[in-house]
Amino acid sequence: MSANAVNPIPLLARSLRLTAVPSAVSVSRMFVGHTLKLWQLEDHTDTAALIMSELVTNAVKASGITDTDPKSWQITAEHVIGIRLRAIEASLYVEVWDRTDVAPVRKNPSLEAEGGRGLLLVEQLAKRWDVYRPHVGGKVVWAELPLGLPVELRPFEHTPLLLPSGIRAPGGPVESQARSALLDVLMTTTVEAMIAARVIRET
Repeated sequence: MSANAVNPIPLLARSLRLTAVPSAVSVSRMFVGHTLKLWQLEDHTDTAALIMSELVTNAVKASGITDTDPKSWQITAEHVIGIRLRAIEASLYVEVWDRTDVAPVRKNPSLEAEGGRGLLLVEQLAKRWDVYRPHVGGKVVWAELPLGLPVELRPFEHTPLLLPSGIRAPGGPVESQARSALLDVLMTTTVEAMIAARVIRET
């Protein structure tokens, strides 16, 4: 029996599928605050929420409705994004899926420009960020934040997050695609982390 079978690497993960509209940005920040409080990682809330906001904003622009007051008839089952927080080893990952495969581009806006600084901000705040292309399509843009110490599994209450009406993505092919894409990333990156941890322990 291997050491990892006896002492598995602690993993914390929570995900949510949202309707791809501008209000998803504020809901994603709520999700970050709620989740990190449950995990007793509140010290990282501000940075993680800011990164999540930027990634969700990009996802909505890429695959959703940018009208700040979208009409119900404008929203279809295709307007879905997936978000997740994942903590493993000494890292916290912020992950956002959308159904397009076009990678976000880091811009270099002028000082007078009102926007275009999202990925620059992510780059400054995160240890690293990248794009993962799941087998089911679309893309997951992720950012890694250092926690300082390896995450520990602690007992906590699974308090539900109360969401505004209409923001949770309805079930359907795209919602299932988002769920599968985030699971794809979870499995791949968790295996990589376990292999890396085993190598460190054996050297």
